[in-house]
Formats: sequence, C-alpha cells, structure tokens
Amino acid sequence: MKHGVVFRKFSRTSSHRNLMLRNLVTALFEHEQIRTTLPKAKDTARLAEKIITLGKRGTESAYKRAQAFVLKPAVLPKLFGTFSKRYAKRPGGYTRIHRIDNRTGDNAPMALLELVDNPRDFKFEMTARAVGRDLLTEQLRQKSPRTVLNSGVDAAEPITKEVKLGARDKGELRPSTRINLQKVVKYRTNSALKEIGKRASTWIETLLAIPLQQKRTQMATDASADAKNKAKTSNYVEKFPKATIRSGTAVPGDVRSAARLAQGAIARPRRPPRSISLSSPTPYNSQTLHPQ
Repeated sequence: MKHGVVFRKFSRTSSHRNLMLRNLVTALFEHEQIRTTLPKAKDTARLAEKIITLGKRGTESAYKRAQAFVLKPAVLPKLFGTFSKRYAKRPGGYTRIHRIDNRTGDNAPMALLELVDNPRDFKFEMTARAVGRDLLTEQLRQKSPRTVLNSGVDAAEPITKEVKLGARDKGELRPSTRINLQKVVKYRTNSALKEIGKRASTWIETLLAIPLQQKRTQMATDASADAKNKAKTSNYVEKFPKATIRSGTAVPGDVRSAARLAQGAIARPRRPPRSISLSSPTPYNSQTLHPQ
C-alpha cells in the first residue's frame, strides 16, 4: 500500500531534499530564471508559489516564515517589494516551466524554470517573435519582399487591435499567437504593448535580413571558389572524387592477398627480402689450374 507517497524523494533523505529545494527556490528568487531537471523544477515551482504568496501578504508573520525558508536574507526585500507589486493583481501562477533539451550523459529531461513577467521572460520574447513572423507573412502576401524591406512593418498598431479580438475573430495573427499575446500582456502595464511591438519589429528586420545575408555570403563563397579554380591548373583526374582506401579494398594494380587487404593499415609491414651477394665463379684456365 502506498501510504505517504505524495512528493518526489529524489533519492535523498528528507533533510537533504528540503535543503536542496530551499536552495533552488532561493536561486529562483535571486536570478528569476534557473535551469534544472524537470522533476526538480516542478517541486521548486510548487514551493516558490507559496513563498510568493507570503510576500504578497506583507505581514510580520509572513516575513518570519519566509525568512526561515530562504537561504539568503538579501532576497527578502525583493520578495516583499518587487514581487509583491508585480503580482499584486495576479491571483496565482507566478512560475512557468519550459521543457528544453535532455542533459548530456544521463539523458535527464531538463527544464527552464522562471518567474512570470520577469525582465527576461522567455515566453514574452517568443510571443514577440511569433507576432513579428505572422505580421511579416501577412505583409508578404500583398507586397514583394523588396517593398516590405524598404517600407518596413509597423507592429504597434496591429498588436493594439489584436489584443481586443477574440480567439475566433479574424485578424492578422493566428489564433494561437493571439491567445499567447493576450496572456503575456494581461497582467502587465500599458508599456508591455510598446515593448512587445518593439521586439516584434526587431525580429521582422532580422527575418528580412537573413536571406540577404545568406545571399551575400554565398556570392562571396562562390567568388573565392572560382578564383581558386582559375589559379589552379586544371587536370582531368582531379575532377574524379577521391575516396579513402578502406580495409579490404583493392586499388587498381594491387596484387596483395585477401588476408593482407582485410588487415588494412594495421597489417604488419613485410620485411624486404634479403639480397645475398654471390661472387661470380672463377673461370678455369691454365693459370688457375697450375698456379705458380
């Protein structure tokens, strides 16, 4: 019977596990964005939500409970000042978990744990890029890329209209992008629309500059390759691909045995045959038969 199996044990004792989670929560409050394994991120987010709720209360009792939990006292002013003002209107959901890659070695699933509406909000940046991509796609349906590049795309005005539309209303953005846009600006100030419009415009310029940069790089590469080909003397044999000799492969004119070919480069080199120099026989004549 599985009694008492509520949270993850992480193969650690209770004291070690609690200290590890307290350390992760403190690091999250300090940096507002940490990278850890997915199970640890889930348990850290659960505890961080409770501590932020204590910060929103602002009472002396809540301050003492938070002080007993975090490991760095320097985080407390940020918790009861910055976070309490940032999440004053938000009823909950102060953390967000993003699945990223797997860790090299044990292939453990990694996650990016962050506080919502932090200055480096990952979802805010990705939503701004999605908005810029959708607006650019809509403009390219009506204009040529050169015209769009010269005139530019104004992202501030469409974003203001898209925030007021519903999920099924027709606009310049896709429904999923519009929903994410409304989520990231729901509890932010009015300056969030200007910020996301600025980032979307920057991403549009980046998308327009990538093909031009690739074309210039390809032209420079082709020019350098042509210059090398002209400087080098042309040979008919050089046009054939040069393949490396593998074990077991016989080149034209090779007369070695199959066992020697199979051994390849690891074969012991043969010793050259010994050359025995023999003197030529002495011719028989009268002087050699009857020496004086």
